[in-house]
Amino acid sequence: MSHHHDHAAENYDRAFAIGIALNMAFVVVEAAFGLTAGSLALLADAGHNLSDVLGLLLAWGASYLAKRRPTPRRTYGLRRSSILAALFNALLLLMAVGAIAWEAIGRFFHPGAVAGGTVIAVAAVGVVINTITALLFMSGRQHDLNIRGAFLHMAADAAVSLGVVVAGTIMALTGAVWLDPAISLVIAAVIAVGTWDLLRQSLNLSMDAVPAGINETGVRAFLAGLPGVIEVHDLHIWALSTTETALTVHLVKPAATVDDDWLAGISHELHDRFGIEHATIQVECGQGSKPCKLAPDEVV
Repeated sequence: MSHHHDHAAENYDRAFAIGIALNMAFVVVEAAFGLTAGSLALLADAGHNLSDVLGLLLAWGASYLAKRRPTPRRTYGLRRSSILAALFNALLLLMAVGAIAWEAIGRFFHPGAVAGGTVIAVAAVGVVINTITALLFMSGRQHDLNIRGAFLHMAADAAVSLGVVVAGTIMALTGAVWLDPAISLVIAAVIAVGTWDLLRQSLNLSMDAVPAGINETGVRAFLAGLPGVIEVHDLHIWALSTTETALTVHLVKPAATVDDDWLAGISHELHDRFGIEHATIQVECGQGSKPCKLAPDEVV
């Protein structure tokens, strides 16, 4: 299976700028109407949208930092900032979930009057804005966890705003004010479910786990099958950023010459087959009196 990871070069500056401007304007409008209408669902959604604006700013900052040149002190540059941004985005969303759920439970015991018409109108605008913003990040969601975090936020928001429209319509027709905190809890649940995978993946990447979508067994089998190679050890695969993967490995190749074309061919195959951009390969003859200290599997 071929992987082409040229998406790292994609520039999302325009998408971030448009998304942040649209959502910040909507947060102000939604919070103002939420206060006037006395709707917790609108205020909860405004709070969540504000966390999304912060999340988009975080993701944008990280995508900028990831392009910075390496320095003698930071030899990989600041690429890992995109992983940290995805992790902070997930934590930010989970904090928003806790705040929304806490307020909603309180509202069940102390319900207030809600202007259903206002809720419907404002949330309907939210559906449009969140859908537009989500579409801006749709193309990059499969290839970049940082961009996927931004996309997930906005897609969840669109679904949540749609839920608020439905709740507002039922409240306007039936006068059932308990629906306001109920839909807030549904909002919290939707965000929590959407955030869990983002949190798990970003935590894994920050701990140098093999990135999702890369088959370590397949990589090892490919390297072991190279002509003349009798052993593969000290294989490590980790994420340099949310779009780039690195590999280091020792290959034992007795009585054989090593040339640049051979190494370049391996790197090219690792990129095309597995999406690994940064490969460092050490070749050993396996004939010395001192075996490689890093050969045992349990040694890092």
